[in-house]
Amino acid sequence: MISLKWVLALSFLAQPVWAETANPDPSGPVTRTAQPLELINPDGAGVERSLRPLLRQTLVQSSGDAGFDAWVAAFRGRALARGISSVVFDQAFDDVRYAPKVVTRDRNQSEFTKTLWDYLDTAVSDTRIANGKAALARMGSELDRIEARFGVDKHVVTAIWGLESAYGAFRGSDDVIGALATLAYDGRRGAFFEGQLLAALEILQAGDVAPRSMTGSWAGAMGHTQFIPTSYLDYAVDFTGDGKRDIWGEDPSDALASTANYLKAFGWVSGQPWGVEVNLPAGFDYALADRDILRHPADWGALGVKGLDGRDVADHGQASILLPAGSQGVAFMIYKNFEVIERYNTADAYVIGVGHLADRIRGGAAFEAGWPRGDRGLSFEERKELQRLLTAKGFDTKKIDGKIGPLTIGAVRAYQRAEGLVPDGYASLRILERLR
Repeated sequence: MISLKWVLALSFLAQPVWAETANPDPSGPVTRTAQPLELINPDGAGVERSLRPLLRQTLVQSSGDAGFDAWVAAFRGRALARGISSVVFDQAFDDVRYAPKVVTRDRNQSEFTKTLWDYLDTAVSDTRIANGKAALARMGSELDRIEARFGVDKHVVTAIWGLESAYGAFRGSDDVIGALATLAYDGRRGAFFEGQLLAALEILQAGDVAPRSMTGSWAGAMGHTQFIPTSYLDYAVDFTGDGKRDIWGEDPSDALASTANYLKAFGWVSGQPWGVEVNLPAGFDYALADRDILRHPADWGALGVKGLDGRDVADHGQASILLPAGSQGVAFMIYKNFEVIERYNTADAYVIGVGHLADRIRGGAAFEAGWPRGDRGLSFEERKELQRLLTAKGFDTKKIDGKIGPLTIGAVRAYQRAEGLVPDGYASLRILERLR
């Protein structure tokens, strides 16, 4: 199954983490600043439109880009062959133009280097927590019914809503058909985006939304909780019973229920946390901090891994140890529900952001351990350099792709052991400078 927008291979740094202002009326809506906190995905700019209608030939309106027009004409045939009616297609593409800004955003994702703790400072800010509590109170009865129906923690659903659209304050204003058509025509991931575009046309054909009301992010993620079209077709639900699966409108009920349905479909375990902060003992074997090593909390406890209260962590099933910032940062014991949230976005930072925001909305405390705030994130080119240098020294990362995954972490750990360092696998600037 295709997960949400993060199957688009976007890093968490492309997340629209929007600036929010606490509302003095806790029953009122959140408000937002004029600009997002991150300019990586500034969803404020809509698709550029022509100023006057033009006569169409073959029912496709000229966009001013001959190559794009030719692609749309060819795609029209493919869409109609897949069962999309000519009326739906022509209405969907009425006045759609090639959007170069969308391609620019797609190209520029890999260069951003925000650290996990900087991300969390925004994602789980005091304002976002306060607005989350207000949103939970405002939608309390609906969220209670959603939790009862799908078995998914309402605080997690609320937290996803908060990170994806600032509790509905910013759902994205790009024309989804235009954005997806641009990305499909662009060709870098053309097959994927053409599939999303066909799914978007299916949604229009079903009558859930009008073409120009189908708005979202530059990458085609839509509504309060930012579903991509294929995920919408597979998991969106009509929770309000009005005959439409409306994730775009002012009422977020369908979107929140759809998110719960999505998490349930990927195996959400009712009553299980996403993870908990833990303390590691002196002399901990950092090779055990591996997502593939699963043990019950009592077994971890026998190795000295304890909760913040000094006791064994409650047994919610098998868990692994995660050290997103190495030995100098917060340590987590994570459960299956961490993996389920990861289906929404594969970045650890996003999952930790959702989980911690959910806990804080519930009334939980901030993390007790600190972060290595003196560190900065490695740029995309620096991450590739790290991989090249490790591989050259005999610690093969298998790929030089700028992605710090299990193979690179394992190579870093092996290098650290060889150098007599703490083998926590943390790909830091200090390691890169030592390799240089």
